[in-house]
Amino acid sequence: MPAARNHDASAVPGRRQRPRAWRCVLLVLAAALAGCDTHGGPSSLPAPHYVVGEPYEAGGIWRYPREQFAYTDTGLAMLAGNQSGLTADGEAFDQGALAAAHRTLQLPALARVTNLQTGRAVLVRVNDRGPAEPGRLIAVTRRTAELLGASGGSPFRVRVDVLETESRQLATGMGAPTTLAVSAAPVDTVQTESLPPPAGAVQSGRLRVAATGPVVAAAATGAGPADVPLRLPEQVWQTVPSPGSLYVECGSFARLQYASVMQRRLAALGARVSTDTGSSRDFAYRVRIGPLRDTADADATLDRALAAGVSDARITVDDF
Repeated sequence: MPAARNHDASAVPGRRQRPRAWRCVLLVLAAALAGCDTHGGPSSLPAPHYVVGEPYEAGGIWRYPREQFAYTDTGLAMLAGNQSGLTADGEAFDQGALAAAHRTLQLPALARVTNLQTGRAVLVRVNDRGPAEPGRLIAVTRRTAELLGASGGSPFRVRVDVLETESRQLATGMGAPTTLAVSAAPVDTVQTESLPPPAGAVQSGRLRVAATGPVVAAAATGAGPADVPLRLPEQVWQTVPSPGSLYVECGSFARLQYASVMQRRLAALGARVSTDTGSSRDFAYRVRIGPLRDTADADATLDRALAAGVSDARITVDDF
C-alpha cells in the first residue's frame, strides 16, 4: 500500500472537498479495522474453545500436540512471560489466574502441579502453548508460582499430573470428539498439614488446605463441564517435599539392544541405561544422563544432547 500523503484534499486546485458524511464513514471503517488482527478476525474478545493443534516447530525442535488425559511427568517449571491478548485456546491471559502453558497437551486441561522442592501443590488450568525453552516442562503464571512457594523467578522442580476424569469432562463439554473414557487410577494418600498463606499474597484470605487431592467439585460430582470455572479457586495442598535429582532423559525403548545403541552414541556425555519397572514394556529401558548437579548443569547437558541429534532429550526429575 503506498504511503498516505500528508495534505488536505481541499488544498489541491480543481479537487472537490469530500462531504462531511463521507469522512464519518471513513472514520467508522478505520475503527472497525483497528479491532481486527492481521488475520482479519477479532483479536480482543475471549472465545474459549477446545484445541489440540497441528505439529509445530519451536527453537528448532518439532512438537506434536496430542490428547494425553492420563499424562504425568516431571521437569523444570518457569514463569510465564508478561503478555497481553489471548491464550492458545482463546482465553484471556491473566497472570493472576491459576493457569499454565504446555507444549503438547490438549487445551484446556486440568492438572495438579506440585513443587517438589516445597511440597506445595495447586490445581491449574492448562490453556496455552509453551514454554519455548526446551529445558522447561511447563510455564506457570505469577500467581501460580507464588502459591507453590517459588520465589525469585528461578526454575523450580515440579511434577505435573493431568486430572483425567475432569479433563475429559471439560473437553467433551467444549466440543472435543467423543473418546473412550478410562477410569482414573486411585490417588495415593498423602500427609497434609495446615499451610499459612504465602507472604504478601494478595488473595490470601481465600486460601485453604484440603485433606485430599485437588479436584474441581462441580466436575467431580457429575455436574456439567461448563461448571468448571475459567478462573479456578485458590487452593494449596501441602505434601512431603521430594526435590529429587535432575537428569537428562534421552529416550525410552522396548528392547535393551536399541537402548544400548543410544547409550554408546552418548557415552561421552555419561549416558547410562536403566530399567524402568513402572513403565510399560514399550518403555522399559531408559537412556539418561545424571544425576546432574544443578539447573545450570542440566541445561548445559541438555544442550549437548540436542547438539548430538537427540531431539527428544529433556530434563526430568527423579522424585522417588
